[in-house]
Amino acid sequence: MSAAPRRPSDPSRPGRKATGARRAESEPAKPPRREAAPAKAPHGPAVGAVRSGWLSGIRLSGFSVIMMGVIVLAVVVLAPTIAAFAEQRRHIAELRAEVSAQEAEVQELREQRERWNDETFIITQARERLSYVLPGEVSYLVIDDRTEAAKAETGAPVSAEVTERKGDWMRTLLTSVMTAGLAPDAAGAGG
Repeated sequence: MSAAPRRPSDPSRPGRKATGARRAESEPAKPPRREAAPAKAPHGPAVGAVRSGWLSGIRLSGFSVIMMGVIVLAVVVLAPTIAAFAEQRRHIAELRAEVSAQEAEVQELREQRERWNDETFIITQARERLSYVLPGEVSYLVIDDRTEAAKAETGAPVSAEVTERKGDWMRTLLTSVMTAGLAPDAAGAGG
């Protein structure tokens, strides 16, 4: 099998020989470290209790300070980049919409060009736009030579009575037929 990696000996583990024991015997013993008594808060015990409450749980190592610095630096560096990226995406979307509108316009122009290739369409356009006629046809052009004031004066309003009047159409029809049937024949009266 494979050999396990060697670990430095730990004096606290039983059954292991401490290699640093000789060094410890030759050096003078250091006095144990004493923790300094906490200084009283200048504003009374309540402030010290608040500080020791949530601040005492925060332990900052060098690694965590470096990582927080990296995160802050990343935010500072990436924020403008992300804003520029969003602006570019918006600009690209606008350009795509513009391209799609232009493609629709190009398609419409192609269809119009195809219509102009049709002889019937050309004849129709010549008749409507230019008032052309084919040989042998007679064109009548009605020109209203009245002034705008005269056109406005002759325009009589439509009567509301005509549209609201209701009659007995059956009696009107029967009367009309009887009148036409009883009228003297125009050909017989003249002869």
